[in-house]
Amino acid sequence: MKIKIAPSILSAKREELQDEVKEIEKIADMVHVDIMDGKFVPPKTFLPNEIEAVKSKLPKDVHLMVNYPIKDGFIDAYVDAGASIITVHQESLDDVGKCIAHIKQRGIKAGITINPPTPVQKIFPYLDQVDMVLIMSVNPGYAGQKFIPEVLEKIKVLRSMKPELDIEIDGGISKTTIKKAAAAGANVFVAGSAIFNKDDRIKAIRELRDALE
Repeated sequence: MKIKIAPSILSAKREELQDEVKEIEKIADMVHVDIMDGKFVPPKTFLPNEIEAVKSKLPKDVHLMVNYPIKDGFIDAYVDAGASIITVHQESLDDVGKCIAHIKQRGIKAGITINPPTPVQKIFPYLDQVDMVLIMSVNPGYAGQKFIPEVLEKIKVLRSMKPELDIEIDGGISKTTIKKAAAAGANVFVAGSAIFNKDDRIKAIRELRDALE
């Protein structure tokens, strides 16, 4: 499986998003975009026009932490804003199967994600429909949280079931935890604070890659 590093711009400077993305795009594989509606989780984050304004050769990996991905128009808005893949939560209130189908009808890749307390079995019905599974290794909503190691068992189960599936992990990723996540079977790594809280973002990404060798 190809290893992919997806810097999360939730930890970047919001007023300098274009510059932040330009700095990391020569070494990163994706740009991870966390979208929150203030209901599914308390904060609100980027608006569609902010994400559309960010130009990059990297795929925009949009993670919807929202109650109603379809009904409230989030899927359509972020497809129009340039998303390459949109991931929806199993815990969202819209029908998850319909969300996945709608994303694919719009011509981009679809993913599904679960929070740490949610059993991995909840997403088994969707594994043949998605291009990626995202395992949250923190409770969603805020950057800089501590990694929850218990979620690694979910990754092991998924990797045994789907040897070729992209399995992404998000939350508390560092030079230490990235090794554990990779050993469990993850191949896509979202890192926010570990990259954008460092003065040298290129060096920070290289150190994450080096930790996997």
